[in-house]
Amino acid sequence: MLPIVLIREHPQEVIAGVKAKGEVVDLEALRALDERQRQLIHQVNTLRAERNRVSEAIGALKRSGGDAQETIAKMRQVSQNIKTLEAEIQSLAEEVEGRLEVIPNLPHVSVPVGPDPSANVIVREWKGSRDHDFKLQDHVQLGTALGLLDFQRGAKISGTGFPLYTGWGAKLERALINFMLDFHVQNYGFTEVFPPFLTRPHAPRTCGQLPKFAEDMYQTTTDGLYLIPTAEVPVTNIHQDEILDETTLPRYYVAYSACFRREAGSYGKETRGLLRLHQFNKVELVKFVTPETSYEELETLTTQAEAVLQALDLTYRVVELCTGDLSFAAAKCYDLEVWAPGVGQWLEVSSCSNFEAFQARRGNIRYRRERDRKVEFVHTLNGSGLATPRLLAALLETYQTPEGKVIVPPILQPYVGEEILG
Repeated sequence: MLPIVLIREHPQEVIAGVKAKGEVVDLEALRALDERQRQLIHQVNTLRAERNRVSEAIGALKRSGGDAQETIAKMRQVSQNIKTLEAEIQSLAEEVEGRLEVIPNLPHVSVPVGPDPSANVIVREWKGSRDHDFKLQDHVQLGTALGLLDFQRGAKISGTGFPLYTGWGAKLERALINFMLDFHVQNYGFTEVFPPFLTRPHAPRTCGQLPKFAEDMYQTTTDGLYLIPTAEVPVTNIHQDEILDETTLPRYYVAYSACFRREAGSYGKETRGLLRLHQFNKVELVKFVTPETSYEELETLTTQAEAVLQALDLTYRVVELCTGDLSFAAAKCYDLEVWAPGVGQWLEVSSCSNFEAFQARRGNIRYRRERDRKVEFVHTLNGSGLATPRLLAALLETYQTPEGKVIVPPILQPYVGEEILG
């Protein structure tokens, strides 16, 4: 979340940043609550000082044999007044916190300004080596014909948006996950973790999914646990309420997880095949870094995710999101979009984001500076490295043959154990 001091001292900057993201926030009500809370804190501190001073006077009066009953009665009333004010302060603090939680992060100054994806900027493109001179099938046709995917039975089991991978399709999905985990560990020094898939409410709250996007999340009502929408949620919370030593930063984590999203706001969007799912697999990259290095780390994170697409020899592009297309928690973001020739679309397979201290402040994730031992919030970043559904769709469509078979990319062949499927 944003620091309350920023809202106190620079409200117009906050209003402008929120507006650039296409949202509106009532800062005046928040500032009034904050001011009331600060006034009450001042009153409580004044009353405590008075109580301490008078308590000393009562002690002196008793030692001299004087009658202190009237003064003691007054101090009991002061103590009661302090308790009443403290309860109101606590109530105000909770209301201030609740209002802060729904204010989005502010865009970085370098982010292109625009209301929607039409203002996004294509940063660069990378073309794979495969071309096609025959009529292409899409991944649904290929996957069904080759027995790799069974959407009908998946829907029978769980409903639409829950694919069933079968035979070589299941092995290819697993191969992609294992390859990407190995790739990031071996090439970039990420530490692999295997996190829980259900979390307590504090974890998605840290990352910005709660309370604003509760309707998009699956929840177990009996236990009050949330199914994770991405491994970002449990991995970012590994260091919740911790103070890290600066000498241990940066910290890089890579994790596989299944991901669960209700997609409550996606009505009317493309849902054919693997393009939009309620359950899918993803390899996630999470970084904990110092504020001075976070934007350099964002560029590096993006190239690390890109390297997977290059290793798979898939055509892709890097898109810098404009202010109106940024997520709630992100200060800056690059999307990676892979070209799927069968459906003739660019498909998003990764979002690489810098959240600055937004998530760290919500999760109380800090570090101690080496030079002066001061404690500050870390900056957190995350990116998909990569999400598998659209990646698999693009892979099947890119590597298809005129006979309707699918060549396994050379780098995946050791994981799959086959050179061609079909």
